[in-house]
Amino acid sequence: MSKRALITGITGQDGSYLAEHLLAQGYQVWGLMRGQANPRKSRVSRLVSDLSFVDGDLMDQASLVSAVDKVQPDEVYNLGAISFVPMSWQQAELVSEINGMGVLRMLEAIRMVSGLNGSRSGGSGRIRFYQASSSEMFGKVAETPQCETTIFRPRSPYGVAKTYGHFITRNYRESFDMYAVSGMLFNHESPRRGAEFVTRKISLAVARIKLGYQDKLSLGNLDAVRDWGFAGDYVRAMHLMLQQDEPGDYVIGTGQMHSVRDAVRIAFEHVGLNWEDYVHIDPSLVRPAEVEILCADAERARTQLGWEPTVDFPELMRMMVDSDLRQASREREYGDLLLAASW
Repeated sequence: MSKRALITGITGQDGSYLAEHLLAQGYQVWGLMRGQANPRKSRVSRLVSDLSFVDGDLMDQASLVSAVDKVQPDEVYNLGAISFVPMSWQQAELVSEINGMGVLRMLEAIRMVSGLNGSRSGGSGRIRFYQASSSEMFGKVAETPQCETTIFRPRSPYGVAKTYGHFITRNYRESFDMYAVSGMLFNHESPRRGAEFVTRKISLAVARIKLGYQDKLSLGNLDAVRDWGFAGDYVRAMHLMLQQDEPGDYVIGTGQMHSVRDAVRIAFEHVGLNWEDYVHIDPSLVRPAEVEILCADAERARTQLGWEPTVDFPELMRMMVDSDLRQASREREYGDLLLAASW
C-alpha cells in the first residue's frame, strides 16, 4: 500500500512543492485546511484531483486530533506557519500561537492518536513527524557557518516561536520515543514565494519595471546576507529526513552567502537594467533587530541524507524574474482584452 502523508500549510510555497514531490513518489497526500475557502488553494489547483483535504486548525487541538485520526498518516509534515518575519513584530502573539504552540498541538494530536486512544499501534508503525524549523533561530549568530550544534540567539518573535517549536519537537522525541525531526532550513525561494518576501519583491518589481508598470523598488537593508536556495530542492531534504532509520535534526542550506544587493544586481542585470537607477532605500523597511549574516553548514545532510542543492542563487533569481515577466505579460494581455471588450 502507498504511504499517506499529511501536510499542514499545503497551500504555501513549500507545501505545494512537497505535495508534488510526494505524489511523484507514489504517496497519498492529504492537506490540512482551515476551511475550504482558503484564498491560496489556487497554488495547488493543478494537483487537486490527486490530493485529499481534511479540516483542521493549528490553533484548535481537537481539530488536529480529528484530522490525524481520520487520515491515519505515515508521515506528518508541519509546514503551516506565519512565515513573514517582519509581521512577527506586529502580531507577536498570533505568530507565537501558530508557529510555537501549533507545533505542540500537532505533536499532542499525533501522540494521542498513536497511543492513548488506541487508534494506532506504536513501534515500527509510529507516525513520523517533520517540523519546519528555521535559520532565524540562529539570529545573532554565535559562529559562521551555522550547523546543528550552533546555539540559538533568535532576534524576532518569529525566531523565538520557531525555537520553541524546535525544542518541543526534540522533547517529544526524547520523552515519548516519537519519530520527530526538525529541518533547520535556511532561506529558500521560488516563483511561488509570496510577494512580501524580499527575493520575490525584487523579481516582481524588476519584471514590472522592465514592462513599464513600475518606476522604483523600495528596499531596506541591502547589506543583509543570507544563504538562499531553491524551495524545490529543500522539500526533497524534508522527505529524506523521514526516511532514515533513526530520527535526527538537520541544517539545510547551500553554504553560499549573498547579500540583498547581490539579489538586486542579478535580477536587474538579467533584464538589461542598472539597479542603481531604480532602487530606493526606505529606512522604515529595516527590521527592529536585524539578523545580518546567515550561512548553512549542511555537511550532515550531505553525508547522511545524500542531499545536494541543484539550483544556485543566480539561477534562482533569474528563474524568478522570468516567471514574473511571464505573469506580468499575461496580466497586461488580459487587461488589453478587457479594454478591447469594453469598447
